[in-house]
Amino acid sequence: MAKDSVANKPVAGIDDDEQVYAMQVVAFKLRDEEYGVNIFQVQEINDMSDITRVPFAASFIKGVINQRGSVMPVIDLKKRLGIEETPYTKTARIVTVIVGDLQVGMLVDSVSEVLTIRSKLVDPKKTVSDKAMEKFLSGIGNIDGRLVTMLNLEEIVGLN
Repeated sequence: MAKDSVANKPVAGIDDDEQVYAMQVVAFKLRDEEYGVNIFQVQEINDMSDITRVPFAASFIKGVINQRGSVMPVIDLKKRLGIEETPYTKTARIVTVIVGDLQVGMLVDSVSEVLTIRSKLVDPKKTVSDKAMEKFLSGIGNIDGRLVTMLNLEEIVGLN
């Protein structure tokens, strides 16, 4: 699939003020909430593996794993987003994403599916009361009444 086939394409027949985009996202769960990232930033999804703790790393860095001969950091996404921690189960996955030149794993409770959001993303500044947390969100998508919070990966991995 070509990179620009669906991601961030305007939908015809909509005024510029109400621009609606079609975007494919990988949806996953953290506790009972659903989050998503643009499919073009996702490299792969793997089962949970042994994570080696790194001394003096940031508190949200779970550790590192061996990814085909390379050392890759793994972010505990619940810790990074300030979500109450719960034990990870057999459905937990490591979602490998590419952000800039960096490859990083994100630990999530489960991966739901690939969704196509065909609506205007709601600005998180209108919905998030914690100003420190709003930088991690890029918008909230609505798919037939199902809300998916879109993540700003650049902020989450600390590139901004």
